[in-house]
Amino acid sequence: MIYHAWESLNKGAASGVDHVTAEAYAEDLQGNIQRLVERLKTKRYRAKLVRRVYIPKENGKQRPLGIPALEDRLVQSAVTKVLTAIHEQDFLECSYGYRAGRSAHDAVSELTRELQFGPYHTVVEADIRSFFGHMDHDWLLEMLKQRIDDRAFLGLIRKWLKAGILETDGEVIHPETGTPQGGIVSPILANVYLHYALDLWFDCVVKKSCRGKAVLVRYADDWVCAFEHEYDAERFYQTLPERLKKFGLEVADEKTNKLLFSRRCLRKGQRFIFVGFEFYWEKDRKGQPRMKRRTAPKKLQGASRRIKAWIKKARHLSKRDFVRGLNRRLTGHYNYFGIIGNGHSINRFYLWVMECTFKWLNRRGGKRQSFTRETLASGGSRPVQETAHYCGNAPEGVGLMVLSCAKASMTEEPDAVIPHVRDCVGGAG
Repeated sequence: MIYHAWESLNKGAASGVDHVTAEAYAEDLQGNIQRLVERLKTKRYRAKLVRRVYIPKENGKQRPLGIPALEDRLVQSAVTKVLTAIHEQDFLECSYGYRAGRSAHDAVSELTRELQFGPYHTVVEADIRSFFGHMDHDWLLEMLKQRIDDRAFLGLIRKWLKAGILETDGEVIHPETGTPQGGIVSPILANVYLHYALDLWFDCVVKKSCRGKAVLVRYADDWVCAFEHEYDAERFYQTLPERLKKFGLEVADEKTNKLLFSRRCLRKGQRFIFVGFEFYWEKDRKGQPRMKRRTAPKKLQGASRRIKAWIKKARHLSKRDFVRGLNRRLTGHYNYFGIIGNGHSINRFYLWVMECTFKWLNRRGGKRQSFTRETLASGGSRPVQETAHYCGNAPEGVGLMVLSCAKASMTEEPDAVIPHVRDCVGGAG
């Protein structure tokens, strides 16, 4: 099991407090794993401190991440495989986060189908404040005991939950709640926690007490509930904080809301955010209301800020390296937000990136050839080679076309193309 876990381990991940890298560990892989297994069998294994790092969030705050030591990650990987095999058959269909074969796109597609064709009129969107930092250890271990009767196995998980956290200033914190966001075992533990705290409660209690239909779609700690009757939605909205409080959790008030969301009553402001997409109603060409999705405004602004910062930082690169780097970032954006109906937001982002590129490449120092809008759009004197592939929403059976060297006119329909920056831009260095 440990050898199998090593094969699937991310060898390029950052090292923990012991600064042991995967490359150094692999120099005596067999001996290191044998000694690790021996410590596990004799119960001499001790979890090392978790190294704390912070990454910026879009709202200006910082998200804390925990980086375990390599051997801790290795054992966690093996334990995660066991936990997944045990609990995957128990998880409900409404859960999409951190599960093999399921993605945020699947959650978006399912929620879209339910809202488009279901009898729902009221939506409750919710999020948990600092979920990974507030999971109650006792409740989590009690939940795991429902399916696992192995004290040594549970003892491993307890060690990781109680492991000290080494802050950036050298201070060591011993957490009473939560699990470090960034640990390999954290996602499956989070799913187990919300399976008992939310999913089963909604399926076995909330839905049965509703007068009409109700549905829950959850991705990690972000979820949306839709109700046929407003009375059922209001009752759920009022009881949700008490339910979560029982398990040491608290709803994020700024991300939790109840709103009328019905095709029969189209009003301005009938919009909500789920996993980075904004859901809203809009009439189609035949005058029929359709469920639409687009990139959430804050996500679009955040992506624009990040790519602008990269363009300013990387404008000194050669033509080929600059375009390759820019295309990688565009591809990542397209692969996530490139779903059916979101062509306008995608095209808007591309046009903004091209304007930003034009601006900052012409502000480079030294004797460098400047661009005009024509040379940036035409690709200079080199022949333009077009390669098409799909990066759309696979579950819905069709993708949005991406052209690596698109010559498409900016007046085309928004869904017609999602172009990359061409790799044959003239005069880039």
